Amino acid sequence: MNKLRFGILGSGFMGRTHIEAIRRLPNAEVVAVTGGTRAPGLAERYRIACEPDDAALLRRRDIDAVIVTTPHHCHVDQTLAAAAAGKHVLVEKPLATSAEDCDRMIEATTRAKVNLSVGYQQRFRVNNAKAHELIRSGAIGRVITAQISMPMYAGTIKAGGFGGNWAWWNDPRSRAHLLNSSPHGLDMIRWFTGAEIVTVTALSRTFLPDISVEDTTIGLFALSSGAIGSLYSSRALPAPSFPGEEFRFRIVGTTGLIDLDAYTELRMSDETNGWQVMSRQPPVNHEGADTAFADVRMQAYRDQMAAFIDAIEGRPSNVGSAADGRAAVAACTGMLDASAQRRWIDLAP
Repeated sequence: MNKLRFGILGSGFMGRTHIEAIRRLPNAEVVAVTGGTRAPGLAERYRIACEPDDAALLRRRDIDAVIVTTPHHCHVDQTLAAAAAGKHVLVEKPLATSAEDCDRMIEATTRAKVNLSVGYQQRFRVNNAKAHELIRSGAIGRVITAQISMPMYAGTIKAGGFGGNWAWWNDPRSRAHLLNSSPHGLDMIRWFTGAEIVTVTALSRTFLPDISVEDTTIGLFALSSGAIGSLYSSRALPAPSFPGEEFRFRIVGTTGLIDLDAYTELRMSDETNGWQVMSRQPPVNHEGADTAFADVRMQAYRDQMAAFIDAIEGRPSNVGSAADGRAAVAACTGMLDASAQRRWIDLAP
């Protein structure tokens, strides 16, 4: 079996996550890593090469594809360089920090005839995949409203034994917390419904001391299908989040309801049957270094990597596409702009 050979750009928590995902596949292998103070340690741990910089890694002929796991503002230049080197690219969300940069990345990878995908591993979690199946099958009729809840207690992951420097979360070049959290939620709504986000507005604020970027947004959005929705995204929490609310969707259709907690249960209700549990997600336990790389959390990343390989090799795939990545970036930056300008913003196609 010919294995697809990968390089990793970025050696933090997500760099290690993708190495672990690739190691779980029989048709893939990691060749090298670069970037960040932990790169030498990762290279030694997984017995791969440690390159001094991006250029050296991208020059390697024994690498077919790269995974970009660096701070958000680095994504565009690294993707452009990878495309110029003829490498396929999977970029951790968000794809970039502006729709314009997304367009540059899409143009460059299209011209180079390499695949560009985005890291939407939530598509591969048990409950989320089941919700997609139910909604697309018409189990709750036509979706008319959706609520997305994404409150995050940053102290949990910072205390989880992962190490590293979290200062990039507060770097204005990476724009805001909204771009760090909400692409997943907004992608889910598009993926569930098959509709596009066409209009957004929001109120965004900074409540945490000593930072200059947005940490809390309450947004509204309209879909091309006519459905409307709300989004709550925040990391300005003084304690661990509300139980069951870390990544929750409440979706109303014309004939039924879905209550989706991505980390516990997916429930559906209609007038005849009442509430029923449709699927359960085994505990992901992503809070600590000892559990974050266990099989339950890694299942979604492994399946996403398999889907990325499918896309590269021309097979049907649910991996997040470059267009999916751009759509969430446009919606997030649209909400930030809408808050600053106190208006509704129509998103360009």
